[in-house]
Amino acid sequence: MPRISLLLVCTVATCVTALPAQAVATTAAAGSPHWNQWRGPSRTGQYTGPAWPETLTEKNVEQQWQIELGESYSGPVVDAERIYTTATVDEYSEHVWALDRKTGEKVWEASWEGAMKVPFFAARNGSWIRSTPALDDGRLYVAGMLDVLVCLDAKSGKEIWKVDFKDVYGTPKEPFGFVCSPLVRGDAVYVQTAAGLIKLDKTTGKPLWRGLDDSGKNMMSAGAFSSPVWTEIQGVEQLVVQGRTRLHGVDPMTGKELWGINIRSFRGMNILTPTPYKQGVFTSAYGGRAHYFAVSTNEGEFGVEEKWNNRAQGNMTSPVIIDGHAYLYLRSKRFACVDLEAGEAAWISSPLGDTYWSLVANGNRILALTDAGELLLLKANPEKLEVLNTLEVTEEETWAHLAVDHGQLFVRGLHTLTAFSWE
Repeated sequence: MPRISLLLVCTVATCVTALPAQAVATTAAAGSPHWNQWRGPSRTGQYTGPAWPETLTEKNVEQQWQIELGESYSGPVVDAERIYTTATVDEYSEHVWALDRKTGEKVWEASWEGAMKVPFFAARNGSWIRSTPALDDGRLYVAGMLDVLVCLDAKSGKEIWKVDFKDVYGTPKEPFGFVCSPLVRGDAVYVQTAAGLIKLDKTTGKPLWRGLDDSGKNMMSAGAFSSPVWTEIQGVEQLVVQGRTRLHGVDPMTGKELWGINIRSFRGMNILTPTPYKQGVFTSAYGGRAHYFAVSTNEGEFGVEEKWNNRAQGNMTSPVIIDGHAYLYLRSKRFACVDLEAGEAAWISSPLGDTYWSLVANGNRILALTDAGELLLLKANPEKLEVLNTLEVTEEETWAHLAVDHGQLFVRGLHTLTAFSWE
């Protein structure tokens, strides 16, 4: 696969504007939501704005600014005027910044003590903040590594409330930290932590219920790697929750498990976010296989069964679904297309060498950001891997999820945040 280098012009811990201000989109098209949470507004990696260009070039993917920050794996989130990002600084504290979308200039910064060390066998993956914040109704919800959830005023950065789940539930800190990305829906925020799934009042932080408290059966006491999604299955709104070894449907009003099924895992790790499809859920297990689980109802009682599984073994990349096909990056370092109707892998590519891709889809186009800092434009093709263009956008590792919002791409490198044009 050819590599095209894109020169990065920022070399100091300040932002450098590379385009005139009028070239930077800062407001949303009417009715088009912003990239406000993990995997975008729908939490499915789907972008709903205007059609994308057909190619990646240094003209339509041009750097606008770059700023150096601390280390982070959490994806940036965006509103009409600002972008928000996090970092662990000096192995001691966690920081949150609001930056101007046009220039990258700092608007405010908030911080708290929150550093920890992950287990030695995962040290190469870093001991820094992982969760992607959620932005809702003028508030920013940030999960800190030491099992805290902090609600900040998005305009000023002022702390509104903070919950330490270790204090509330008496649970130990999670070995890999608080990884789940918060989900905000209605008047509540939902997180997987403290050995279960927790619902809190989004304005006060008051815990409303804790569900899926499995006393170790699902290894949730060791922390969750996945994040919940909201969907409707069989006419009933519910949360789909991937625990370490079990997939659940949960009543958002009560926290009761509506349905659940065990999933094979590797050392109790299932990482990617499950994706609802029709009357069921697609997921790909870390250490297992790709699965589709059909959910049924009978007189108000839910049931779930595995309809099929195949060899498309997932790793960390959450899939995007286009025209009945799931596209995802595998643990074997290959890209795959899974036919969700047939239950088979339509194709699996040859080895590509990367460990992780974050994916954003728009129509039949997919933007993929590799952990090596390369951006790919793909055509969703159920016959083969079709790469339209590639572009190197940073020399840093890029484990944070790509953000796409109204004429801009935001790439969170391990130490930097960079804005590019994309129109």
